[in-house]
Amino acid sequence: MKFQLSQFISITSLVAIAASLSACAGADPVEQPGARSSLQKQQVVELLKSIETGDAKPVSYINPDKYIQHNLAVGDGLAGFGAVLKQLPKGSAKVNTVRVFGDGDYVFAHTDYNFFGPKIGFDIFRFENGRIVEHWDNLQETPASPNPSGNTMLNGPTASKDLEKTQENKDLVRKFVDDILVNGRMEKLGAYIEGENYIQHNPQIGNGLSGLSTALQAMAKQGITMKYDRIHKVLGEGNFVLTASEGSFAGKWTSFYDLFRVENGKIVEHWDTIEAIPPKSEWKNNNGKF
Repeated sequence: MKFQLSQFISITSLVAIAASLSACAGADPVEQPGARSSLQKQQVVELLKSIETGDAKPVSYINPDKYIQHNLAVGDGLAGFGAVLKQLPKGSAKVNTVRVFGDGDYVFAHTDYNFFGPKIGFDIFRFENGRIVEHWDNLQETPASPNPSGNTMLNGPTASKDLEKTQENKDLVRKFVDDILVNGRMEKLGAYIEGENYIQHNPQIGNGLSGLSTALQAMAKQGITMKYDRIHKVLGEGNFVLTASEGSFAGKWTSFYDLFRVENGKIVEHWDTIEAIPPKSEWKNNNGKF
């Protein structure tokens, strides 16, 4: 196998960063801005891809003495993670991470999965002292067709920008979720969303405020209610912000993960996954969904 010089430099840089972090544990490491975040994002992508490839190396990114699992269908620790991998028929899994962002000790990823059926997922990993110590996720079955505006649950921009506005954008999105989704202050909707230019990736909702209105009316006719009760996490990198919230959908206890893209102080694009939370009698760990 031949490597071009640029590939060799990239691989060498990652190894050097990893060695530096390890050597400086307990001290104040000297690193370039964003280097730690870039390495952690790369490790998350590799760990998720290992579900498909069976590569054992990325498992070493996890702290075996402290890995807290919040996927309620998976047992706690490395043992739980390994048990799930053993259940997969060889060569059956496919993993394609489309977006990955970092926020301090957290990395969050948006991934196209096929294991035990096609799914779209958001994963959140927390790092501590350079290793992964905690994981949350939210999975939804991949729909058979695009939404009314022709958008899939994954297409659209993938790279962040406006990094200096990260906190500003996180504050905006938190206020939007609290005002609109938690407290139902719909009269404020226009202050947050860019009208008909708003791009929607929810499989049931079309673009713009008109698409949202049409979907809400259809849900009301069917007697389907959706309620956000509490925001658990707000993570961001530049103009991309992810929220993890708890509530109910169609009468079921539900976890909502929403990814928003912000431009010029307005929300212009939205992706999400909605997952029912099973009763506690079915949980395989006691860490809770959030």
